[in-house]
Amino acid sequence: MVSSKFDVTGKHCIVTGGAQGLSRGMAEGLLEAGCKVVLVDVQEEKLNQVVAEYREKGYEAYGVAGNLADRNDIDRIFNKSMEILEGKLDVLIPAAGIQRRHLPEEFPLADWDLVININLNHVFIMIQKALKVMLAQPSGGKIINIGSMVTWFGGTTVPAYTATKGAVSQLTKSLAVDCAGRNININCICPGYMDTEMCSNMDQSRRDECTVRIPAGRWGTPEDLKGPVLFLASSASDYLNGTTIPVDGGYLVK
Repeated sequence: MVSSKFDVTGKHCIVTGGAQGLSRGMAEGLLEAGCKVVLVDVQEEKLNQVVAEYREKGYEAYGVAGNLADRNDIDRIFNKSMEILEGKLDVLIPAAGIQRRHLPEEFPLADWDLVININLNHVFIMIQKALKVMLAQPSGGKIINIGSMVTWFGGTTVPAYTATKGAVSQLTKSLAVDCAGRNININCICPGYMDTEMCSNMDQSRRDECTVRIPAGRWGTPEDLKGPVLFLASSASDYLNGTTIPVDGGYLVK
């Protein structure tokens, strides 16, 4: 008899940043496993194309376009998503994130504010809204945050990004303490170097330098996050809370 612990069929999910990169990969993993997923992204045209592609495959994919740096728009985004999901939310992945590169003494405060708003503030605001739904459900819920290798290390020329990813991992722990006894699981995945749009501006010498450090011998892909996400979205992870999980090909331990 096949165990049902990893079965997520029919779960209702929201994934922010879902039009591309790791967010799209995680949304895709949930869709392939039979979930109903609302993908959120600011890139409306790209989002519509992605959703149409998944719906052609028979998946229950929906799109809500909006600006996650705008608190008022987050209200609209969440409310619209919950309409689509008929008031039920099993899994939230507030994965949308951006990166801006400047030396710290030159870092524009406008870029600092933008990174903080998207990478940290939107995460907490979406979680707060999700908790009000999940705590009222007998089934509770799962929240999966997204950290980074800079949760542990200090990245170069990315002070705002590093600050937010460190904060997200600590936020995960704090929220887990408050929610673990209330049928809510909150954990954090920290991807290693991933071959996505976010790293497309790195020059080849820097990419080679990073690859040498990865015991697996390659960069990760969105496909590599599907398994961890399905585990954290399923009842198989019911006793896991407040963890920070590196998915990095062994980078962190070398």
